[in-house]
Amino acid sequence: MQQEYLTVTALNQYIKQKFDRDPYLKRVYLTGEISNWRKRPGHQYFSVKDDQSVISAVMWKGQFAKVKFEPEEGMKVLITGRISTFPRSGQYQIYVEGMEPDGVGNLYVAYEQLKQKLYQEGLFAPEHKQPLPNYPRRIAVVTSQSGAVIRDIIDAVRKRDPKVQVVLFPAAVQGENAAAEIVSQIERVNQLGDFDTLIIGRGGGSIEDLWPFNEEAVARAIYASQIPIISSVGHQTDNTIADFVADVRASTPTQAGVLATPVLSDVLAQLRTAQTTLESSMNHILQLQQQRLDQLRQTYVFQQPQRLYETYTQQRDQLTERLQQEMRRILTERQNQLALASSNLKSNSPQNLIQKNQRELTYQRKNLRQAMTANLQRQQEQLRGNVAALDHLSPLKIMSRGYSLVHDDQHQLVKSVTQVKPGDQLTVAFSDGTAVTNVQRVMKAKGDHHDN
Repeated sequence: MQQEYLTVTALNQYIKQKFDRDPYLKRVYLTGEISNWRKRPGHQYFSVKDDQSVISAVMWKGQFAKVKFEPEEGMKVLITGRISTFPRSGQYQIYVEGMEPDGVGNLYVAYEQLKQKLYQEGLFAPEHKQPLPNYPRRIAVVTSQSGAVIRDIIDAVRKRDPKVQVVLFPAAVQGENAAAEIVSQIERVNQLGDFDTLIIGRGGGSIEDLWPFNEEAVARAIYASQIPIISSVGHQTDNTIADFVADVRASTPTQAGVLATPVLSDVLAQLRTAQTTLESSMNHILQLQQQRLDQLRQTYVFQQPQRLYETYTQQRDQLTERLQQEMRRILTERQNQLALASSNLKSNSPQNLIQKNQRELTYQRKNLRQAMTANLQRQQEQLRGNVAALDHLSPLKIMSRGYSLVHDDQHQLVKSVTQVKPGDQLTVAFSDGTAVTNVQRVMKAKGDHHDN
């Protein structure tokens, strides 16, 4: 028989249907610790585990919006939901429909979460705490006008210092609008600005009754107050967010009045003690100063005042002597420079220069005259030599020996018979004159001739 094989998708879909149809898995109540928690902007994906097992969990955005507390890693919770599978992976998981803390209420979880948040922001930091004034004149109290708190505070203040004025700023300390009224009165007291101390408080009660003093708005109003605040909320065992943010925490309203106001008799006693201490200190200081004055009077400065400036007098004399020596040195140096300059001036006097230049001029004139005479003689000798050479080479001297020069009618020197022909007019230059003649016949060398 041939077996029919299922696809993975078909198998996962079949398993999912089994889960969805199981009546015991449609409504499951689960307890465990949150694991792999990372808050996402939409749907939430995490795990729920105990000591031995873990299961994946999914909570859709709409269901998560109904949760009143902030889930955290490791928080133990009570979960309501259904079990099904994710077909793509085949992994079964719980689809969370409701979730609340296991073992504590929502208010306690919200209290712890706000406490941690404000702590991390520094609202509980000791360096932000303001000191209470030592001698207040006016004290503001924010509480219910019908409760015992205001009476306890007034009684405590009057017993310690009747002159201190206590002003009530009534506000609801329980209920839906209590937090807003407390914030408003704290801001009003700060706006008035003429109070030294501010007390907020109420009597004891459950966490629900004390919740207005755990509101974030009240905590931030206390933190922003410029007037020191004493918090007196509930009994000594009760701790509210207001107690942590306030500058001072009082366990009861009566203690708040005690902390805010010093005992007048104690203050007067402290003043008398301080006065006595101050007088004793001043007398001691005066004695020390008198002893110091007596010691100073015995010093040489007052016994022999001239010794105070002896050293300066000696220094002045030394400096004066050094100054005079330096002035003499400078004067001698300047005199030597002047003498040298005078000598240089005399040696470079214009009169001496003129005489020197005149002697030089006379000497140069004599040399020039001798040079000109010698040069003239040389030129004359050279001229006579040139005349003799020119005379020796002169054509006239050659012509005196019977030679003559012949020129044609263009005054060109005739050097050959080839330059003339019969009938040409020639000019014949002799050593003692010239003659003009016409060519009758031209005869060449070697018997050749040409007749006109």
